[in-house]
Amino acid sequence: MTSHETTGDAQSPVVTAIHIAPASRFPMRAVESVRVEAGLGIVGDRYHGSKHRHITVQSQVALDAAAGELGSPVEPGGTRRNITISHVDVPTTPGERLRIGDVDLEVVRVAAPCKLLDDVIGTGARTALRRRAGSVCRALSSGTIAVGDPVRLAIRARAPARFDGRYRD
Repeated sequence: MTSHETTGDAQSPVVTAIHIAPASRFPMRAVESVRVEAGLGIVGDRYHGSKHRHITVQSQVALDAAAGELGSPVEPGGTRRNITISHVDVPTTPGERLRIGDVDLEVVRVAAPCKLLDDVIGTGARTALRRRAGSVCRALSSGTIAVGDPVRLAIRARAPARFDGRYRD
């Protein structure tokens, strides 16, 4: 089992926060739900229509670890990521898939902490979030994501290039 997988006995992860910004360097705004378009991303977000950077996903577990290192809270909106999920690590291997609400996502790459974090969160935030900044994903399907929606991590096939369409509950 990888670090982001859950067992059948564990409570399923859920969306705990959603943030969007209309343009680069604009403040992030918390919202209760977003509409996602396949191949484009979150409607109303700065990355909508970009080639591959449709949605960024982070874990509250990683934010809590970064806060411990930093010595102060790391609020989900301060990281400039779109979706925050509860109590599991976010998949980081390119090609891994997850379903949030009714939207299928595919990991493109690990998200690097941006330079703005030290200004927004505090000195040292960028360093504390290194390897904890979540993943950049592409939207494979259209739908809605809302706070409280379930997060389902793909069941890994032996060959990483193949996805059998099944998700973990």
